[in-house]
Amino acid sequence: MSAGLTTVAYIGASILFILSLGGLSNQETARRGNIYGVVGMAIAIAATIAATQIDDYTILGLAVIVGAAIGIFVASRVEMTQMPQLVAILHSFVGLAAVLVGVASYVDPNSAYQGAEKTIHEVEIFLGVFIGAITFTGSVIAFGKLQGSISGKPLLLPARHWLNLIGIIASLWLGWKFLNAGNHDAGLTPLLIMTAIAFLIGVHLVMAIGGADMPVVVSMLNSYSGWAAAATGFMLSNDLLIVVGALVGSSGAILSYIMCRAMNRHFVSVILGGFGTSGGMAASGEEQGEVVPTSADEVGAMLADADEVIIVPGYGMAVAQAQNSVSEITKLLRDKGVKVRFGIHPVAGRLPGHMNVLLAEAKVPYDIVLEMDELNDDFPNTDVVLVIGANDIVNPGAQDDPHSPIAGMPVMEVWKAKTSVVFKRSMASGYAGVDNPLFYKENNRMLFGDAKDSVDGILQSLKG
Repeated sequence: MSAGLTTVAYIGASILFILSLGGLSNQETARRGNIYGVVGMAIAIAATIAATQIDDYTILGLAVIVGAAIGIFVASRVEMTQMPQLVAILHSFVGLAAVLVGVASYVDPNSAYQGAEKTIHEVEIFLGVFIGAITFTGSVIAFGKLQGSISGKPLLLPARHWLNLIGIIASLWLGWKFLNAGNHDAGLTPLLIMTAIAFLIGVHLVMAIGGADMPVVVSMLNSYSGWAAAATGFMLSNDLLIVVGALVGSSGAILSYIMCRAMNRHFVSVILGGFGTSGGMAASGEEQGEVVPTSADEVGAMLADADEVIIVPGYGMAVAQAQNSVSEITKLLRDKGVKVRFGIHPVAGRLPGHMNVLLAEAKVPYDIVLEMDELNDDFPNTDVVLVIGANDIVNPGAQDDPHSPIAGMPVMEVWKAKTSVVFKRSMASGYAGVDNPLFYKENNRMLFGDAKDSVDGILQSLKG
């Protein structure tokens, strides 16, 4: 393929990627945005392969086919509730790829860079490997926390910020040694040592962040993966990879900033791993009072007598796949003249299970699915609030306890309603690993069990 045709293909792919980001900005156009992205990536891969001098396409073709098959197989088996984990682990692949490409680019025997070009190329390699290594291990830890295989409690090591600083200073010193190495063999050692340090930094940064803040962490790691891809593009002199990496990196950073503002966090603290780590105590399992259990029939009676109802969906609803039954309850109540609305947390209510997407799939009208800020003032006038599988996003401790790991995080003020009903399997803590005082309030009722079974029971009660 000629250079001109390759450039045209790259421009076309870049435009499609930009259109993809625009489509993903709202629910109605999200599907179209995904299609743009798929087509753009197909063009990008085809153009890159055609423009590259390759002696044997057999191995490359097999790699593409095997990789595509694995991707299709894994993605088709992933539930909607597991999408955050999938996004996190895919970010790790980008980071690992940046590390491998960086090391391979450095040891390439055909490299012919000299003088300033050589220095610039080695800086690109060093930065790409550094960012990629942090992205790789940080994403793996984020995946583990979202999956539940790693505790959501922040790991607060003594002098943790000093440890991060020492790691960064050591990496800078190794970078100086790397750039001033006399030959490839001498430069490879500081590069590999820096890679190991960056791996540890990635682990430490994310381990120090509580599970409730993982949505922001995943967004930030998305940004890191973009910058790692851009650095890889510079290494390989691939303009499209530079553009795509910059798009992903900048959009991820902007999204992280927006999410930080929504959760009353500091953007810089996300990067430094000090975010949400005020040192609060995790849930000890000791009750703060008595809980009042209820039944599906009792909740059904409450709803039948209510004039205004707000439903706050959480991760538990997504796991139980209860959204369709919730939609039926909503339609039934609205047909009886009850005002029903849904409250979505701006951050934590979206990423885990994509609550808004699940509700859209269940045919819940868009106009009754509202943001937290649109509903918080209405809770005092609400008769019944149904909290279905949510925890940290309705925790009053975020407002009342300055020592809580989630202190300052905006939450749905459901406890201000006349009656709140919390659907939970048990009294276990949420992602943040802290107890929830809501459970023990006088106007709160606990409906224990599988969310789908509980919702189905309420539906049958309402139908009579």
